[in-house]
Amino acid sequence: MANEQKLSHKLQRFAGKIQQNRYMSAISNGLMSTLPFLIVGAFSTLFSALSWQPYQNFIASVKGIIGLASTMTTGIIALYAVFFIAYRLAQSFDKDPLVPAATALLSFLILTPVETFDKVRALPLQWLGAQGLFVAMFVGLVAARLYIWIVDRNWTIKMPKGVPPTVVKTFSGLIPAMLVAVLFVVISGLFMQTSFVTVHQFIYTYLQVPLEGLGGSLGALIIALIIMQALWMFGIHGAIVTLAIVKPIWMSLDLANLEAFQAGAPLPNIIGLAFWYIYANYAPMLGFALLLVFLAKSKQLRTIGKLGLPGTFFSIHEPLIFGIPVVLNPLLAVPFIASPIVCAVLGYFATTIGLLPAPIGIYPAFGTPIFALGFIEGSWRLAAAQLVLIPVCMLIYYPFFRILDRQALERESEATENAEQEGTSGINAGAVTS
Repeated sequence: MANEQKLSHKLQRFAGKIQQNRYMSAISNGLMSTLPFLIVGAFSTLFSALSWQPYQNFIASVKGIIGLASTMTTGIIALYAVFFIAYRLAQSFDKDPLVPAATALLSFLILTPVETFDKVRALPLQWLGAQGLFVAMFVGLVAARLYIWIVDRNWTIKMPKGVPPTVVKTFSGLIPAMLVAVLFVVISGLFMQTSFVTVHQFIYTYLQVPLEGLGGSLGALIIALIIMQALWMFGIHGAIVTLAIVKPIWMSLDLANLEAFQAGAPLPNIIGLAFWYIYANYAPMLGFALLLVFLAKSKQLRTIGKLGLPGTFFSIHEPLIFGIPVVLNPLLAVPFIASPIVCAVLGYFATTIGLLPAPIGIYPAFGTPIFALGFIEGSWRLAAAQLVLIPVCMLIYYPFFRILDRQALERESEATENAEQEGTSGINAGAVTS
């Protein structure tokens, strides 16, 4: 027990460092801030590219208008990401975040090539969408941190007293913004002298593509799930810790799928954030909750199951994890870790053989119901697969659940017997006294 407590304490400290790291948090929270735009763009894509010919014939005259929101959201998501990542990082340093965020956006645009098409100069959307996401993360962090570093050294223009606060903030950010912009102009100029021509091409070739290849593999998904579930076993929110690392990679894979779906092209990726939500995030705990509600003989387990079951339909698992508890419960460690992995593996191979389609990459809002999520991700077959996986998870949990139920029932029986004995002893004592 002492060893478990020491290990739990060490894991909590490690997870806490990841969660409290201001740079990881800035990326995670910044990407989370793009959620409203991602959802708007995803539904715009879904409604404009829904592959049902009668529907396509019906919207033919307005299809471009319906898809416009997608172009201006998911199509340029890197612009939103760089702004919000810099914004969140500046907030973590207790600085006014607006000017650093705008400076990061300027820096990103400086690095983005301007091309000429038929004598018209334009920014290509290629580097403003999913392919520019990693550059956006780097620029958001570097530009904002450099801005803060300059401000902390008081390299700013000081305005006299009585000047309106808006003017003061504007002029105090002038020198830092100029210095940061000059630095990125130099970086852009240096890359123009290389075979890559742009920072975007360099990062995409040597970082984003390899990371997407690694993060989009089944092996990487299994490792992420093992870490996620193991952290939960020690009372640490495994999803928050793990997604802080893998979310940027999985989001870029999803966005690539969404762009391909809008273009009517084959979806390039199977694994992504949407895949994890569909296959690994609902069925395991929902299956366990159904066992508790309908098969448990223990009143305690049945009551906890009834309290926790409604939340499992919406990906809320804490009542079961801490109520049973699953935390620090070696009996439930095997099914708790194995069930999401089994679901993910089954979903992956069903997709590779063509039995199920790949998710189209919509970023699901937290609390989306299990069955609805499959439809949102592009197919009734995904919704049906989510339901089919529930009995699979029930089978995985069943032998461990029976032991858990028997132990709880024995404790309840002992408690009842002790209460009856205490009651009888009290009556006898009263009789003797009288």
